[in-house]
Amino acid sequence: MRAVSALAALSLTATLVGVSAPSEAAASARPRAAEPPKRATAYGSGGAVTSVDPYATQIGLRVLRAGGNATDAAVATAAALGVTEPFSAGIGGGGYFVHYSARTGKVQTIDGRETAPAAMPHDAFIDPTTGKPYNFSPELVTSGVSVGVPGTLATWQRALDRWGTRSLGASLRPAARLADRGFVVDQTFNSQVEQNKQRFTAFVPTKRLYWRGGHAPAVGSTFRNPDLAATYRLLARKGTKAFYRGAIAGEIVRAVRRPPKTADTTLPVPRGYLVRRDLKRYRALDRRPTRIGYRGLDVYGMAPSSSGGSTVGEALNILERSDLAGMPRAQALHRYLEASALAFADRGAYVGDPAQVDVPLRDLLSDRFAAERACLISPTATLAKPVAAGDITSYDGRCASSGAAGTTANDTENVETTNLTVADRWGNVVEYTLTIEQTGGSGIVVPGRGFLLNNELTDFTATYDPADPNRIEPLKRPRSSMAPTIVLRHGRPALAVGSPGGSTIITTVLQVLVNRLDLGMTLPEAIAAPRVTQRNTTTDQAEPAFEQRYGAALEALGHDVVPYQDIFTGTQEIGAATGIEFRGRRLVVAAEPTRRGGGAAAVVHPN
Repeated sequence: MRAVSALAALSLTATLVGVSAPSEAAASARPRAAEPPKRATAYGSGGAVTSVDPYATQIGLRVLRAGGNATDAAVATAAALGVTEPFSAGIGGGGYFVHYSARTGKVQTIDGRETAPAAMPHDAFIDPTTGKPYNFSPELVTSGVSVGVPGTLATWQRALDRWGTRSLGASLRPAARLADRGFVVDQTFNSQVEQNKQRFTAFVPTKRLYWRGGHAPAVGSTFRNPDLAATYRLLARKGTKAFYRGAIAGEIVRAVRRPPKTADTTLPVPRGYLVRRDLKRYRALDRRPTRIGYRGLDVYGMAPSSSGGSTVGEALNILERSDLAGMPRAQALHRYLEASALAFADRGAYVGDPAQVDVPLRDLLSDRFAAERACLISPTATLAKPVAAGDITSYDGRCASSGAAGTTANDTENVETTNLTVADRWGNVVEYTLTIEQTGGSGIVVPGRGFLLNNELTDFTATYDPADPNRIEPLKRPRSSMAPTIVLRHGRPALAVGSPGGSTIITTVLQVLVNRLDLGMTLPEAIAAPRVTQRNTTTDQAEPAFEQRYGAALEALGHDVVPYQDIFTGTQEIGAATGIEFRGRRLVVAAEPTRRGGGAAAVVHPN
């Protein structure tokens, strides 16, 4: 998707071995060469990286080839995505990091989700002039009040401390060099800026960076971000304290509390409640992963504050009661959709930040609870949607009455997130999903720092309800759908997969797993296959190819299959997955062949 010069690529290698960066003038003078290779599938051994972007993948691969491990490469790849995919992720956001250790055989995770300020009121999303909630987009997301304390940088440091072999500084320097030298703008980058014209031109530093000369960066032009390069280099020298306690912390707080608006914006831009103490107290948290058994495999995912591991896990437990592989395809897809609806009903009723909500995780992932939920699925008809949540206080695994009517919560999660998958020569694996939420986050670039702040707090339910597990509370982490997943067979990696896509992340990961583990597809086929999402709504939303292929057969079973279209971007694509399959020492490395312009999979030793 992006391109840097051949000399820039050489300089990335030099950076890895400690050669200092050239001047900006020297960088500008270097000729531009062809885009690095971007392949959706790679086969080989010795380690691998797959992401949405070829430059990020290239940087991660260079770390592996230089002797770094999976964590080192994952952090370097993520830092590069902050340069080339700045509207999806960056140090102004957060995410979830899942790690498998070849030495211990354990899967461990880090919760780097953003947190609400200590002064966050319950009516933060209510317009004081009207007494009603702000319009969600662009008004509420384009604000200081939507910004949570960023967790990405703390996640990188925690991951490197636990499993890495390189310093944070060494991990940031290749991405700093990339930001300095620039990359070639592609259609995706250009379109994302165009889509955000009203939001990006509402803030002085954002307009200066992304709307220079009164237009979006042209396709084929070179885009540089020297402010971000300087920020990365400052963090490389001074570490995370510069971000959470030092000068950058103060600059983030000022941008949130007094957003740097342009004089002519018509957006209300509500101010936020962040203070320096909120950043100082932030911690990326070690979490025990979710774990369920599925057809002899162990499936590990992300526990709350994410709902990804619990919802994917519950749906798989429900599906394990059906022989999907022996069914006609429409029947298997029918059960996948019904299991998704049931799991989403339980997600909405029970899952939130475990620091402030009593999440019944053991019940949600109980085989007995899943058996009772599975009883509701008919082979000849669909459940009336939305279905009600199951009763986690009383279940015995036996079939109960038919599913009662439920409600569907308003979905405010945006599709713009990113995901990467890494494995190294020693057998360590990382699955990492990170985000700034909306395409372009809050729209606020921190002045002089080159990165966008998130709008993650809009993942809370807008109207306060004391019974809602995702209600707004001070210091709380909003519920997420990110679902980085690692599957083990007899204690060894079999598969790792993850995706962006807001609440469709859960169904994307679930469908990829079903495609691969039940329906006989290879991993590249499982990722490329057309998708459908069911999130306890009255309709099944499908990509055009899925609707054409399976719509009629599913409608004969009572499904209402309609075209998927994201309300924020207009895209008809669901997710943008990456994954690695492990066949002994041989790796099958996969990215999207077409979604988001196609991803980039690479392996250390191709064959």
